Amino acid sequence: MGPWRISHPAWGRYTRVGAVRHVRRAGAAALAGPRSRGESLYPAGTLRIHELTTEERAIYQTLKPECMPQHVAIIMDGNGRWAGHRSLKRFLGHQQGAKSVQLVTETASRIGLPWLTLYAFSLENNLRRPRAEVNFLMRLLKSYLEGNVQRMMDNNVRIRYIGRTHELPSEVQDKMNWAADMTARNTGTTLTLALNYGARSELVDAFRALAAEMKRKHLNPEHLTEEDVHRHLYTAHMPDPDLLIRTSGEMRISNYLLWQIAYAEIYVTERLWPDFRGIHLLEAIANFQRRERRFGGLSDSVGITDEEAEHAKIAVS
Repeated sequence: MGPWRISHPAWGRYTRVGAVRHVRRAGAAALAGPRSRGESLYPAGTLRIHELTTEERAIYQTLKPECMPQHVAIIMDGNGRWAGHRSLKRFLGHQQGAKSVQLVTETASRIGLPWLTLYAFSLENNLRRPRAEVNFLMRLLKSYLEGNVQRMMDNNVRIRYIGRTHELPSEVQDKMNWAADMTARNTGTTLTLALNYGARSELVDAFRALAAEMKRKHLNPEHLTEEDVHRHLYTAHMPDPDLLIRTSGEMRISNYLLWQIAYAEIYVTERLWPDFRGIHLLEAIANFQRRERRFGGLSDSVGITDEEAEHAKIAVS
């Protein structure tokens, strides 16, 4: 059995301790601020800039290597509307969306993006979509994995999953396990597909596991920390997203990574997911780099900090 085999709804917590420690160190480094000018966050050996298109390279050359995101999460939205605008069946929109997944993943791997997490299939989709559409999406997932594992190998991409994947059809789980095992030794971009995923259900699963641990170890609830919750999330093995992208122009989070995106920058594009390409990922990263991440602190543009504020009187109207 491979190290990332699906065996539990929160299978992300079954991760090497060393990997978790590495992720926590990476997160601490990100909070410390950007690196010195020109120092890339990504190892030079992982970059394949020469494989970008001319248009992609033009945008990439404007980016600051020291300010690249470690983790980009995407809400892939608009497959149905893309098909509807063309008077096509919805399933054709999903098929085109699957092509976008691979194209965007390959661009991510070329620029050395360590983590890319895609919202592929929500719990709500599973419960509320017509069964025929859900069944098609399951077949499409199997087909995508069968047809793209070799391309993942060629691009040094490793695939993983988060969500209540144990509830998916067994033949789909088998194909997911196969793809994860085939790519497990790859060291480039980690592509994580959120499947049968909902952030609220993730928190419920985490709290259940945490409660069981507390009972087993006789822990005092007063001593619980955010780190304790983090350890039981599906995403315990990865850093929190720096950038959240949503396609189709919708201004909502859709129950996606609610805990993890606490300090993420959010980028919304009107472009529908089937039309989204690597160049649009680079445009989103360029927009991300024009922002100032404060993590609850003060911006340099908010004025002079008044050291006497502690002793100032409060004016009452």
